Amino acid sequence: MKKIDIYIIKKFLGTFFLALTLIILIAIIFDVSEKMDDFLDKGAPLNSILFDYYLNFIPYFANLFSALFVFISVIFFTSRMAAKTEFIAMFSSGISLHRLLYPYFIAAAVITIFSFVLGNYVIPDSNKKRIQFQSLYLKNKDARYGGYNIHRQIYPGIYFYVESYNQFRNMGLRMTLEEFDGVKLKSKLNAEMMIWDSINQKWILQNYYIRNFDKNKEELITGLRLDTAFRIKPSDFQSKTSAIEAMNRQELNELIAEQKLSGTSAVVSSEIEKHSRIAAPFATFILTLIGFALSVRKIRGGLGINVGIGILLSFSYILFMRFATVFAINGTFNAMFSVWIPNLLFSLIAFAIYITTPK
Repeated sequence: MKKIDIYIIKKFLGTFFLALTLIILIAIIFDVSEKMDDFLDKGAPLNSILFDYYLNFIPYFANLFSALFVFISVIFFTSRMAAKTEFIAMFSSGISLHRLLYPYFIAAAVITIFSFVLGNYVIPDSNKKRIQFQSLYLKNKDARYGGYNIHRQIYPGIYFYVESYNQFRNMGLRMTLEEFDGVKLKSKLNAEMMIWDSINQKWILQNYYIRNFDKNKEELITGLRLDTAFRIKPSDFQSKTSAIEAMNRQELNELIAEQKLSGTSAVVSSEIEKHSRIAAPFATFILTLIGFALSVRKIRGGLGINVGIGILLSFSYILFMRFATVFAINGTFNAMFSVWIPNLLFSLIAFAIYITTPK
C-alpha cells in the first residue's frame, strides 16, 4: 500500500470508531436514565450493571448500527477531503477514481470482518449475560407463553396438537398425538387435559384414549390418567424472540433444523436472524461505495448537503430492510431472499451513482 492508501484508511477507520464510540456513550447515558428506577427497585448490584449488562450492551449496540455509521463516516471525512481539494491534487497526480476506491474497500473489509465476528461469535455469548440480567432486574416484555391451536412435529411421522395451553398452570386442553407410517395413521392418542409434572419431568394425561390401527383391526385403550414423556416441554410453548440473539452460528443452525422438523412458523424468524448476520456486514461495501460516490465531488452546500443525502439513503435502506423481513414473516418471500433483497437493490443504486460520478 502507498502512503495515500494508509492516509485514507486511517481517516476512514478513525472517523468510524470515533463516531461509534460517541453514539455508544450517548446511548448508555439515555439507557441509564431510562432504567435507573428498575435498577434501584430490583436492587441490581453495581458490578452486575457495569459488567453483566453494559459491558455486553456495547458490542450489541455497536454491531446494530455499524453499517449506518460506516455510511455517515464515509460521507463525513470524504466531504471534508473534497472541500479541502485533496482529491483534486490526487487526480492531478494521476490517481484514477477506481484506484481511489482501493483504500475505501480495504477499510470496509476490516469493518465487515469486525461486524461478522461480533455478530456470529462474540455477541451471542455476551447476549446470554445481558438477557439473563434483563430477566432478573428489568421488566421483561419479550416473553410470550402459551397460545391456541399449537401444532408440532416432534419426530418424523409423529405430530402433536393442543387446542390451548396455559402458561401459569403448565396445563393444556384437548391434546392429540398422532403417529403415521407414511400417509397411513398408525396410532392416535387423545386426552382432555395434559399437566406438567415438574418433579418427574413428565406429562400427566387425564381422561385419555388411545386408538391403535393394525391392518384391518383397531385397538382402543382408555383410562383416567397416564404418565408419559415425549419431546415437548413447557419451555417449548414459550416464544422468546431474544433467545435466538444468544445463539452462535452452530446453535442457530441446530435450532433451525429442530424448528423445521416440528413445523413451527418460528423458523422464519430464526432464518432471518441467520442470514442477517451475513447480509448486514456485507452491506458495509455497498454503503461505502454510495457514500464515496456522493462525497468525492466538491459541490455547493458542502458537507451539509452530502450528510443530508447520506442520512436519507441510509434510513431508506434500514426502512426497506424492515419491510423485506415483514414479507418473509408473512410467508410472501423466502427468508434468505427477503434479507438479501435490500443489498441487491442498493447495490444497483450504488453502481448507478458511481458510474455517473465525474471521473
